[in-house]
Amino acid sequence: MGKVVFLYRSLAYRNAAADILRKARKLPRGAERSAARRYARALRDLAQTEAWLEGRVAREPRTARRMTSAASG
Repeated sequence: MGKVVFLYRSLAYRNAAADILRKARKLPRGAERSAARRYARALRDLAQTEAWLEGRVAREPRTARRMTSAASG
């Protein structure tokens, strides 16, 4: 059941980000358009962060691997 909820939330964030980005493209350049684009980017990042928190992305940062290998050798 948890996977279904995760998928639904993730798709909802991504769809909302796409809708806001489409609306932002129709706006004239300015503060309102920039704010809408930032909001869309934040929603997209939230979907990615949630995927990471749920364990869907299991990648170790490269810098951490380099530091541990340099310290051990």
